[in-house]
Amino acid sequence: MKVTLINKQVRDSFFKIAAGIGTALSTVLLFVEIPQNWKLRSLIVFAVILAGIYLVIWWCANNLKKVTIKIDGTTVTVKSGDIFNEPGLKVIAFNEYFDTVVDNNLISERSLNGIFLKSKLNGTIEELDVEIEQFSFEEGEVLQRDVSRVAGKLVKFKLGTIFVKDDFLLTAMSKFDASNRANLTMPEYLEFLINFWDGVNKVYAQRSVVTPIFGSGITRILGHRNITDEDLLKIMLWTFRISEMRFKYPANLTIVVHEDKIDQVNLLDLKALRNGV
Repeated sequence: MKVTLINKQVRDSFFKIAAGIGTALSTVLLFVEIPQNWKLRSLIVFAVILAGIYLVIWWCANNLKKVTIKIDGTTVTVKSGDIFNEPGLKVIAFNEYFDTVVDNNLISERSLNGIFLKSKLNGTIEELDVEIEQFSFEEGEVLQRDVSRVAGKLVKFKLGTIFVKDDFLLTAMSKFDASNRANLTMPEYLEFLINFWDGVNKVYAQRSVVTPIFGSGITRILGHRNITDEDLLKIMLWTFRISEMRFKYPANLTIVVHEDKIDQVNLLDLKALRNGV
């Protein structure tokens, strides 16, 4: 279980409910007297009810699928679901070259951008390539042209660079090594997030933005082999907090956790954070 039986938030929730029940019961007992032969039985029943309430709270904590918190006035929702079914601008993470070849080498067909390119893209991949090639990126976003590579595109972009395609924000997130494996160091991951939030601030046009947990899946955070999706999620929220990005009402930020991974993320801890991210 991702939430332990003695979790602090579970205990705090239980104590609040128990205190309310205790106050109500004390008020009732001022006017109703329990027969002597029923006092022990009543105590046992009361204890069983409290134990049941505690277990229900614990069960709900472990099956929490959605939580909403406020970060400096911005509504941030973390939920289970499919990013492609969400309203708003959906973020798709690419590598630093905006490669588009879905061959299970450069891009896995099971990855988010593989699914986007194969079944969610409006138009052809060739048309997308031309749009990216002809787009006027801001100064500093194009790092190098004519890069020597065995396969893939030859223009390298700064991490966090964003290209808007219909209702999607394509962003350069991962670096590729000589074997075309996506990877990042932790400083590079933080650099990406800071650049990304800054870029979103320029292009979102008061529309809601939906992201996955960046780095979850095939991207490797070098030196952090055991980093979890929950860790990555908290880093995302922390960098959002220290960035200049703020969504103006009614726009908000939604971070979608894949349904297969929601059980690995303790949403109760995020709910407890509130404004303390």
